Amino acid sequence: MSSSIRVGFIGAGANTRLRHLPGLAEIDGVDLSMVANRSEASSRAVAEEFGITRIAPDWKTVVEDPEIDAVCIGTWPYMHAEISIAALKEGKHVLTEARMASSLGEARAMHAASLAHPDLVAQIVPSPFTLDLDSTVEGLIETGTLGEVVEVFIDHSHGAYVDPDGLMTWRQDPHYSGINMLTMGIYHEVIQRWFPDACSVEHVTSGIVQKERVHWESGLVQSVIIPDYVHIIGRLERGAVLNYHFSGIETGLGRNLIKIVGTQGTLRIDVQNAELFLSGDDGSEQPIVVPLEQRRGWQVEADFIDSIRNGTPVELSSFGEGLRYMEFTDAVYQRLTSLSY
Repeated sequence: MSSSIRVGFIGAGANTRLRHLPGLAEIDGVDLSMVANRSEASSRAVAEEFGITRIAPDWKTVVEDPEIDAVCIGTWPYMHAEISIAALKEGKHVLTEARMASSLGEARAMHAASLAHPDLVAQIVPSPFTLDLDSTVEGLIETGTLGEVVEVFIDHSHGAYVDPDGLMTWRQDPHYSGINMLTMGIYHEVIQRWFPDACSVEHVTSGIVQKERVHWESGLVQSVIIPDYVHIIGRLERGAVLNYHFSGIETGLGRNLIKIVGTQGTLRIDVQNAELFLSGDDGSEQPIVVPLEQRRGWQVEADFIDSIRNGTPVELSSFGEGLRYMEFTDAVYQRLTSLSY
């Protein structure tokens, strides 16, 4: 590898333009070398905006180019496995958007490819919601401040699917999103960081309010089969119950809350405002101030380049961690026997 790390971009969606392109551009010695977006026109527009040297007609051109050292995959989940595996086989480092893959089988294949190429970096963009809080939350759990953890709650709701005339987005299309549904996977990834336990899925209830929608791409009416809302009951290996609720049909302000209930205290995580509150036996709730040195913030692009240059192990998030949340996603999917993908 030359002193400069030459990165090729496959897909340049909103998060890639917001985070990865400017983030990598800020790092000394990183060259934004090539881009392949959904069309030549969109590729050219991204190249001009970010000073990318070349555009490519398709993703294979990026992966097979001998001058590319690393690829950043900004496509939807349906392409993550194929591109990641091909890139690793071509000797390229990989940074891919979440969710990891369309299915558990694809995730397993990606993980196997990463293990077969231990000299290459294989990283998934991590769930961003609690990056500033993770260290403090983990400390409260590990030091026993909460006592024995008995319940974990997640409640994330919004109104994106309330409008019956709203178009079917890619997130509601299993061709593009696979078995991923709502924000379940990206929130369960957070719980995995705090609790290394294996977990099981015991019960799932879901519903679809608007049975048909006009597809955003084809303009045709299609059946909706990915749930509008889902309730999940699971259990960590240590015995704590997982109680998850995700919804896209809640009017109003919605909710964005995680709670960890222990025998000696309850930790409430206001995800929206990145704030922590701890309550004890007396019922009072006190805010927890997270020190600046514990607020990690967004370092995804810097982490990726550091792993390439210095061999720093990938933590947020490795293909192994991605496989874990895809195992959970698949377990939820298997419980939803009425769905047909």
